[in-house]
Amino acid sequence: MEENQLIDQIIGGNTNAFRFLVKKYERLVFHIAGRMIDQQADIEDVCQDVFIKVYKKLPEFRRESKLSTWIGTIAYRVAIDFIRKRGIPLQDLESLNTYNSSSLIDKKDPEEIKTQAERIEIVKTLIADLPAIYKTVLSLYHIDELSYKEIEEITQMPEGTLKSYLHRARQLLKTQLLKHRVLVEEWI
Repeated sequence: MEENQLIDQIIGGNTNAFRFLVKKYERLVFHIAGRMIDQQADIEDVCQDVFIKVYKKLPEFRRESKLSTWIGTIAYRVAIDFIRKRGIPLQDLESLNTYNSSSLIDKKDPEEIKTQAERIEIVKTLIADLPAIYKTVLSLYHIDELSYKEIEEITQMPEGTLKSYLHRARQLLKTQLLKHRVLVEEWI
């Protein structure tokens, strides 16, 4: 179903169309919330709040941007609001989840890391340990494959700041990968 048709169907009261929208964009919303919030129950609450807002605000969507960008923006703002309610100042977003690779579960010897799946799990663990803003930008760009313009619309950060955060995130990740001798150049 084309995006405009989907929107029109939902506005017209088609609940199956809304279920389709949720299914289509739940991964994006979960990634955004999950990169900023640590507790699974909190992530699920934020995701639910996002889709409630999407449903209520959909008639106001001007269709000037992609629907995914608009939904991503709502997800980012709801996650930021959740963090603020917890009393964490926004300037501390960069230091949330202070980077620490000590959570690497087994700190395996490089010779023991044989399979691609093990390497991927290590990289996922290292990414999860990045400060919230870094893992958010990194996941939006590399996992969700959004453009700088789309990420800029979602986060309301200037492109230069996004590029800077993305560069820092990559550098931190590269340093930790090298430290653990997990040399996977295609990920950096």
